Amino acid sequence: MNYKEEFIEFLVQCNALKFGEFELKSGRLAPYFINTGMFDTGSKIKKLGTYYARAINAHFKEDFHGIYGPAYKGIPLCITAACALADMGIDKGYVFNRKEAKTYADKSAVVGMSLTSDTRLVLVDDVITSGKAIRESLEVLKGCSNPQVCGIIISVNRQEKGKTDKNALEEVSETLGIPIFAIVTIREIIDFLHNREIDGKIVMDDQMKVTIETYLATYGADC
Repeated sequence: MNYKEEFIEFLVQCNALKFGEFELKSGRLAPYFINTGMFDTGSKIKKLGTYYARAINAHFKEDFHGIYGPAYKGIPLCITAACALADMGIDKGYVFNRKEAKTYADKSAVVGMSLTSDTRLVLVDDVITSGKAIRESLEVLKGCSNPQVCGIIISVNRQEKGKTDKNALEEVSETLGIPIFAIVTIREIIDFLHNREIDGKIVMDDQMKVTIETYLATYGADC
């Protein structure tokens, strides 16, 4: 089993990947939902970091200086990913932004490694929809020596259309001028989970697969 398949199984075991009917921010009624807030224990968040680390290594090797996590969800992600990379023999820095400005002592807008205009960062986050939160984070970094964000890693690429017929992630990537990669795609999830038992239970049977495929026939992109 490769790390992508392990991650999909991990999503199911943590109840972070659910199937049913869920209203998204876009107003779409989706048959699946990813809730990364379910990684709520030390062991879960530690294991989650290993998957981010392996994805970072797969796409960037060691061609970066640190990992940036946008507040708030990105904070534990950048730290646990940095720890996991260190366990792999790749010791990199980490940094995250403050949501509120500090008016005493260290007034920096970020916490963590020192930054310069030559610093290359990999940004980690749970999911990306419109990219608004990412753009806000990039603005914060511009005021902190303006380091380079060389890429973004998220958990799942839903492979859905954005404002056009393009994949929403592709739209955001083109707007930002930054490559975006996901640990897994919804297609990889479908292919792996269909009629597969996880802890003695099939979470995606034939009927659920048909429901998902019908939804993607309308809203899917690149899948």
